Amino acid sequence: MYWAVAGLLIGFVVAQAPKVAAQWERAVVFRLGRYTGLRGPGLFWIVPFVETLPATIDQRVVTTGFAAEQTLTADTVPVNVDAVLFWMVHDAEKAALEVQNFRNAVSWAAQTALRDIIGRTSLSDLLRGREQIEDDLQRIIDARTNPWGVTVQSVDMRDIVIPASLQDAMSREAQATREKQARVILSQAEVEIARSFATASQSYQNNPVALQLRAMNMLYEGLKERGGLMVVPSSAVESLGMGGLMGAAAMGQAHLAASAKPLPPGQD
Repeated sequence: MYWAVAGLLIGFVVAQAPKVAAQWERAVVFRLGRYTGLRGPGLFWIVPFVETLPATIDQRVVTTGFAAEQTLTADTVPVNVDAVLFWMVHDAEKAALEVQNFRNAVSWAAQTALRDIIGRTSLSDLLRGREQIEDDLQRIIDARTNPWGVTVQSVDMRDIVIPASLQDAMSREAQATREKQARVILSQAEVEIARSFATASQSYQNNPVALQLRAMNMLYEGLKERGGLMVVPSSAVESLGMGGLMGAAAMGQAHLAASAKPLPPGQD
């Protein structure tokens, strides 16, 4: 009976000796409270009740989401920013010994760095210069976490939310800017048209035949649609010699209107 109990105890102790670490894991081994090294990947052995495994470090790339809510920019605008951090443990020994909980430490370091960047950046730069801000965040967070054996690979800003009232104001500002540009373009077109008219007037100045041909073209364009009406100032009639032309045009229009009326029965 005693031998059976002793065999069971020995078997239980021996069963605690073999351990297995995955390919991406490193097991931290302590012997009587002192760090002795890392084990893995694969099968390894420890001395039961003498050596312990307080932590197993995952060395794959980890994604951590973090945010800054109602944080004031340099121009005192409250914004909400969501971002994602991509990082990995490059030194498992430092991650186990230099910081109590490296995952929480990385998350808090990312949040404080994001708030610091937002406080030093204006809203316009925050909206337009995302790539530069992401690079700055990656550099700041990596400098803080590198002593813990953690390397930050990249930071991606997912969303930037600003107050609804400010969105409306920015929309109105953009609309006013577009209207201003449209009016500037229209005024430039008017200037070009005036220059073209000035050049045309020089051509017509010593060529009355060309001026009358232009007048005829204007009448044609105005009266080519049936039922059209064209009002011409008397000064234009005298200066362009349009009196006879307008009379002929009126007669032609009247003839077209008469020919368009249906004839009474029996007068076909």
